[in-house]
Amino acid sequence: MNNNDTICAPATAPGGAIALIRISGPKALSITSSVCCGITATTPANTIHFARITAPVPDASPSGNTTEVIDETLVSIFRAPHSYTGEDSVEISCHGSRYITRRILDLLVQAGCRMAQPGEFTKRAYLNGKMDLSQAEAVADLIASTNRASHQMAMSQLRGHFSSELSKLRDQLLELTTLLELELDFSDHEDLEFADRTQLLTLAEKTDQRITTLAHSFETGLALKQGVPVAIIGRTNVGKSTLLNRLLKEERAIVSDVHGTTRDTIEDVIDIQGITFRFIDTAGIRQTTDQVERIGIQRTYDAITKARIVLWLFDQAPAEAEVADLLKRTEDKALIPIHNKSDLGPVDCTAIAGRPVISISAKHAPSLDALELAIYQAANIPEIQDSDIIVSSARHYQALQQAHENLSRVLIGLRQNLPSDLLSEDLRLVLDNLAQITGQARIMPTEVLENIFKHYCVGK
Repeated sequence: MNNNDTICAPATAPGGAIALIRISGPKALSITSSVCCGITATTPANTIHFARITAPVPDASPSGNTTEVIDETLVSIFRAPHSYTGEDSVEISCHGSRYITRRILDLLVQAGCRMAQPGEFTKRAYLNGKMDLSQAEAVADLIASTNRASHQMAMSQLRGHFSSELSKLRDQLLELTTLLELELDFSDHEDLEFADRTQLLTLAEKTDQRITTLAHSFETGLALKQGVPVAIIGRTNVGKSTLLNRLLKEERAIVSDVHGTTRDTIEDVIDIQGITFRFIDTAGIRQTTDQVERIGIQRTYDAITKARIVLWLFDQAPAEAEVADLLKRTEDKALIPIHNKSDLGPVDCTAIAGRPVISISAKHAPSLDALELAIYQAANIPEIQDSDIIVSSARHYQALQQAHENLSRVLIGLRQNLPSDLLSEDLRLVLDNLAQITGQARIMPTEVLENIFKHYCVGK
């Protein structure tokens, strides 16, 4: 990428009534003026103008018209630094025809633009100081958000709440570093004391506690971003596939009275109270000699391992050995025991290991509201507020984990009264770890930037 280039790209998906074409770079206005009648290089910023886009008629006869109107558009003008990218920028709103969009882009390229690469507009915004790296990543999360919670999480990060929190941590660490280095500079003056080690330890512990809290929020962030994994398990023919179909409100899984119909996991998602849940219908658990079915049952156990919530269906009271085996497999999961086919009669089982049994009829019940509420509560996802900070990026999580490890060495050193120079070195590493998240005060390797922005849409 050459940041001196002027780039262009469609910012909207094809097929809509209106298409938006973005242009950004040092020649954005002059190139636009050569394509759009009524726009000049001196057109004022923060204005919108009606403009016709014309082009030469292909193979026009000498006696006929030599130009044709491609479209009538609205053109928005932005001048540096007051634009999304921090550069001179133009947005052309045209009709959504693929032909019109392609012709306008062709004209822009002929006039001197280069087609933008994925994420290049947002990358320029980052490089020009319009946002830090964590905010730039939030743009992609905002575009990909599929529910209220993931949307609020991305908006919080885009508004800079995470960056502000990291800035506070950075200030605390800089204070620690400054005091320790002053102590080092004047170590030969025994009568001077710049840092009380007890106070330094308290400050370092407070900082580490906040870093640890942010890192622990990654589990919730990942669940909100990818969907809370829910495994539906039980013996064969207890109604697992019927329950999945009822929850999804469509015939997603094959339902049959034949035992062992489901031989592989089936996944789909639904939204419950603003949270996405990823349901996994699994093969029925039973003793079998069928090799294919045994593979499916092993995948059931694998699904339990990966799930955050396990729905255990049964249509008759389970045996003690079955209960013991399942409790062992789900000891770190939210387990919801479900008596299905309640229309055929009750079972002598109201609770399993202190967990209340929910009775339903997946086939005949008018609604499954009580079960959906139990699933939502089992996810234990806090209500997301605009200012809440939840880590959802694996890159951010790894940086926070590294910061915690390096700060743990500082804490050990303070408790053991190690020399200031050793402590300062570890503190610099912590500062570097946090700088990796925002990209501020640190030169990010090119391959890191490329990896972050390569998943963006063109035009973003």
